[in-house]
Amino acid sequence: MSLISVRDIRKVYRIDKERVVALNRINLEIEEGEICCILGTSGSGKSTLLNIMAGLEKPSRGSVWIAGKNITAMNEKELALFRQQNIGFVFQSYNLIASQTALENVAMPLLFKGVSRSKRDKEAKKLLKAVGLKDRMKHRPTQMSGGQQQRVGIARAFVAKPKLVFADEPTGNLDSKTTREVMEIMVGMAREHGETLLLVTHDQEIASYADRIVRILDGNIQSDEKNESIFPAADVAEAI
Repeated sequence: MSLISVRDIRKVYRIDKERVVALNRINLEIEEGEICCILGTSGSGKSTLLNIMAGLEKPSRGSVWIAGKNITAMNEKELALFRQQNIGFVFQSYNLIASQTALENVAMPLLFKGVSRSKRDKEAKKLLKAVGLKDRMKHRPTQMSGGQQQRVGIARAFVAKPKLVFADEPTGNLDSKTTREVMEIMVGMAREHGETLLLVTHDQEIASYADRIVRILDGNIQSDEKNESIFPAADVAEAI
């Protein structure tokens, strides 16, 4: 069953008198529990597509449906509530709150959902342990390495058990060893809980973790193929 349905999406930007077509009639179905990668070079339209799928940007034409809801028809208040209830985000630049500890950063999505302090802390601690940060819970972002900060970001994205997690160039600021560690944690969490993970990247190595790779170029889908992930469900079971 499709969790995301992208229907005839077109995005045109107007710069002075010039029209720039960022996306041209994109149609895409992403299944529940699928790990899908949107792969493309800089300027290909992949980030614009992610922003539209996440409801962060409106298309010029077409619609995006997530879990049976047309998010392109929602207003900002409705979109904010929908994202709180259904979507997690992992960012290249981590986007942690500098004044808060790792525990507080991870617990924040649960605060927005009205979860009690004791339950928030319990769930946040569980996720931080799962990403290998048991001894860093009281540390603030400036006291952690880039890899540790991204682990906090991953824990924050998954703590509220979202249906869908968007990861935009999630390892862009990390070295190769840390990249592999972070990808295995993120893919492992998605597989363990049956959550849909949508990766957006220019990096073929990151794409190799996905079950499916959608290549985009000049605002068009060039190919859409199944992929044999380098971190399949069997490896996750062993790791757990």
